[in-house]
Amino acid sequence: MRSNQKSAIIKSEIILGIDPGTQVMGFALVRLEKGQPQVLLMDVLKLASQKDIYVRLEMIHAKVCELIKLYRPASFAIEAPFFGKNVQSMLKLGRAQGVAIAAAIQAGLEVTEYSPKKVKQSITGNGNADKDQVWKMLQRILNIEEKPQYFDATDALAVALCHHYQTSSVLGKATKGLKGWDDFIEKNPTRVKR
Repeated sequence: MRSNQKSAIIKSEIILGIDPGTQVMGFALVRLEKGQPQVLLMDVLKLASQKDIYVRLEMIHAKVCELIKLYRPASFAIEAPFFGKNVQSMLKLGRAQGVAIAAAIQAGLEVTEYSPKKVKQSITGNGNADKDQVWKMLQRILNIEEKPQYFDATDALAVALCHHYQTSSVLGKATKGLKGWDDFIEKNPTRVKR
């Protein structure tokens, strides 16, 4: 391997974003080249044809393991389940999310969860944006021309990009593991003007 190829590999980082689901699971991979995000892959895993929930869970685990093995992401981000009224749907979604997380942990990746509201806010500036607004903003930010068939894929891409924004911003890095503004001020006295 030439030294310039080696340095290019070192400067790139890949984020795997997952939008968990038991009917359709969205997944996306974003490569950061010198801090600039580029879409590597954005797609879905269709699960609805399988009636057995355990077969679906195995398919989710296998797909996440395959993506990790093929692309070797440095980061794993997943959308946290939202709290709905249907308890059965919540339970199924939680299982799907847990299986995807288990695959990431098994591969030694640190897992970061983002609420749907946080993802939307990171991409559009509005935590109540609809899926089409999120897609249109992703299209602009990442110069994507072709609209995917499923919003689950764009949701996964939004999760990956949200993770990039949260981990690359000064405030995101500075506030990681803090318990609030008082804790931030105490740990960063030189960064606060009085």
